[in-house]
Amino acid sequence: MYVRTAAIGLVIVAAAFPALSASITNRDDKDHELTVIEGDAKQPHVLKPAGVLDGVCLKGCVVRIGSSQNDEYELEGSEIVSIEDGYLYYDGSDTGPDSAPGTKAQPPPTRDTSPSSAPSK
Repeated sequence: MYVRTAAIGLVIVAAAFPALSASITNRDDKDHELTVIEGDAKQPHVLKPAGVLDGVCLKGCVVRIGSSQNDEYELEGSEIVSIEDGYLYYDGSDTGPDSAPGTKAQPPPTRDTSPSSAPSK
């Protein structure tokens, strides 16, 4: 009896805290090539018009649209985003309304590689 009660409790806890992952929808009328970069792993995807890519970025990632490194967006793993006119926009979050729907996702910060930014010895 105790094992059955414990199992039911685990199911309830699992349902209350779903796994966080990002969802990406292509709202454009053309295919988009995406690269999802999680740590050292890079996963290419082709997202068809009206296609949805679910279950990505479990621990956060960078999403690259096309082959340009200028079109990279950092996701924490709970976002619901869409591609519109070739750009990534936030539609919401699995964990609540962190940002307003339709706001553009922010690219990750760039590193300053100029000689003046190098640490002095």
